[in-house]
Amino acid sequence: MDRDETKAADGEAALAAGMFDLAPVSLWLEDYTGLDRIFRDLRAAGVSSLADYLEEDPERVRACAASLRVLRVNPRTLELFEAKGLDDLTGNLDRVFRAESLATHARELVQLWEGKTRFFSQTVNYTLSGKRLDVEVTGNVLPGHEADMSRVLVVVQDVTEREAARRRLMESERNARGLFEFSPVSLWVEDFSTIRRLLQELRDRGITDFRTFLDVHEEFILRCMHEIRVLDVNDYTLKLFRARDREALLAGTGEIFRDRMRHHFKEQLVELWDGKLHQQREVVNYTLTGEELYLHLQFSTMPGHEEDWTRVLVALTDITARKKAEAYLEFLGKHDELTKLYNRSFYADEINRLDRRGRHPVSVVIIDLNGLKEINDALGHQAGDALLRRMGEVLGKAASGGQFACRIGGDEFAILLPDTDERGAEMMIVQLEELLAINNQFYGTPLTAAMGHATARDGMRLELAIRHADRAMYEAKKAYYLDNAEPRGARL
Repeated sequence: MDRDETKAADGEAALAAGMFDLAPVSLWLEDYTGLDRIFRDLRAAGVSSLADYLEEDPERVRACAASLRVLRVNPRTLELFEAKGLDDLTGNLDRVFRAESLATHARELVQLWEGKTRFFSQTVNYTLSGKRLDVEVTGNVLPGHEADMSRVLVVVQDVTEREAARRRLMESERNARGLFEFSPVSLWVEDFSTIRRLLQELRDRGITDFRTFLDVHEEFILRCMHEIRVLDVNDYTLKLFRARDREALLAGTGEIFRDRMRHHFKEQLVELWDGKLHQQREVVNYTLTGEELYLHLQFSTMPGHEEDWTRVLVALTDITARKKAEAYLEFLGKHDELTKLYNRSFYADEINRLDRRGRHPVSVVIIDLNGLKEINDALGHQAGDALLRRMGEVLGKAASGGQFACRIGGDEFAILLPDTDERGAEMMIVQLEELLAINNQFYGTPLTAAMGHATARDGMRLELAIRHADRAMYEAKKAYYLDNAEPRGARL
């Protein structure tokens, strides 16, 4: 080699050395000849699978790692691993490469065993002060050294921040999934994009009064209900809707979204038409076994999906127990608890309503139970209550449609008959007598009652007709006691 060639070669070597030292990533120049000898000995001993050989005893991985000799590192390596110099670093490699990195190192060894001159892995190292480093390791056997692996360049890329961000994201996703799965309310992730398209098509057709359109085209509501695409539900949803698994629930959405749901969904569509992407209302759905569910619905288009509605979150809180309690309290406000008939408060309100309505005729039947006091005195109030319940059953069966059977006193009852004349009131009394006779076939204690009726015609207040009916009932009561040898005028 002449002087110019020598000079050029020296220049290239200097450049390479300079690039090595100035590289912004950690570089390690290592000698793997010790590992090459181990490989030769193992092959001579008949080892065919290095992976199996290393898996049998982790100490074998340590022995291979100990055979590697670090020749040189660049300044970035010392900075990254917080070492004062090469000796400081190589003298503390046991602190850099801990037990958890052995499995990764074993995979690198296997790649070399299989004849590859390049290996890659992602692992964990540590600085000399003990700080964790997530790193990507790429090793290359340098050209001309493939026979004995005497020169291997190892590049260590610090990806700690990236991996920390990835772990935070994974943890966030796990937390979000946990909150979703174990939420004590029913959560649905749904795709409303087809519904959005259908609404846009109506706008393109020039529809402006959407509510009127829905009033005329109820089939559009059903179509939109069928276009709800359920993407995911949480575990509580399966329990609430009595579904054995997600597949059963998704296959049964037609059973869940039906009947009384239509009205609520119509209002939901109207609000979506008006641009309200966050809604709440009370709705009715159905379990897969057919029970009604009263629910508080919260609907939200998820962030980033406001324009296409491909992801909406629906949260359903079960308020069935509350609604039943409210209904029962409302029932008690209008009904007598013992007989289940309307109570006196409802009776008074209905009289006023019928008078205000001013539509005639309106008839009334006044009923007074016979012999209740004697039953209470002889057999106790439980027997008397049983008699009252029987009367409630009879009157409840007799009253239908817009007719109202009421308990207005201890043993006094009334049936209000809107749009009914005298003939209709007489037919009601005949029906009551027939029902009393049927009822008495199943009980030992006879159930009888005195009854009177009257009709309010145009210009007549219902209260006056009630007084007439009450007098008629009183005459029937006197006749009953005369026929049964009771003292004249007795009223029980």
